[in-house]
Amino acid sequence: RRRVQAAARAALPFQELLADAPPLRRQMLFEDHLISRHLLEDRPEAALCLNEPRTQAVMINEEDHLRIQALRPGLALREAWADANALDDALEAELDYAFSSSLGYLTSCPTNVGTGMRASAMMHLPGLVLQNEMEPIANGLGKIGLTVRGRWGEGTAALGHMFQVSNQLTLGLAEARILADLEEIVKEIAEHERNARERLKRERRIFVEDLAARARGLLAAARLMTAQEALERLSELRLGIALGLVKGIAMPQVDRLLLEVQPAHLQSAAGRLMGNEERDAARAARLRAELGRRPPAQPKSEKRTT
Repeated sequence: RRRVQAAARAALPFQELLADAPPLRRQMLFEDHLISRHLLEDRPEAALCLNEPRTQAVMINEEDHLRIQALRPGLALREAWADANALDDALEAELDYAFSSSLGYLTSCPTNVGTGMRASAMMHLPGLVLQNEMEPIANGLGKIGLTVRGRWGEGTAALGHMFQVSNQLTLGLAEARILADLEEIVKEIAEHERNARERLKRERRIFVEDLAARARGLLAAARLMTAQEALERLSELRLGIALGLVKGIAMPQVDRLLLEVQPAHLQSAAGRLMGNEERDAARAARLRAELGRRPPAQPKSEKRTT
């Protein structure tokens, strides 16, 4: 582990964050998509090296000895791959990788054997879910070597209608081909989502207006709210904003709240651990403070004399 950490620090100005990290800190890193579920546990042999912008990470002794990760906003798969590839080259210059001339890079999970690369895009797909079109799309993707996972990856639910779309296999495929195929499919899914949203607005406008209005009302007034309910209601509000049905709330505001209402972020902001009900109350208070409507101003009275 020490040898890998030294190589990571030599490659880029990384800082180690996982050693002796308390559970709350680990949970925050998980909510930020910076570590996997494997590193939520206290594993003395594991480590995380993270760069200052929090866009590149090296997970040590996770599922494999090394997991290199690069994050980019938007559909920037090639840019993220370039970031990860540069770091990979720097590490490989210092470390001996398990490599087969016939199979490629050897990994603990057979589906990663080959390039060892997993490219993913996070997508907000409420339209497809509400139109009952997400399941057949996911099934179809499985037949062409892609997979759909939940918000935090394999084995997690798609809370807030957030899905990860990624390649399933790497053996026998070049990185450029994997990226090009995934980018094409993601664009197609995005187009299906846009069409689903427009059909909702055109054919079921009162339904989607009610959905967004109820979400806004609950978020602005609730006294207790679980993380799951907050993510679902914020997703519905986000859909309403995207369709032009909700005014006075900006999309970046909702995107920020989607992170801030998660359990570890709430407790970190409060500076203490909380029980379930206290946490649900703090979450509701945070949402009310951000989204609660102010009462309309009373008209000024005028006194006139003649």
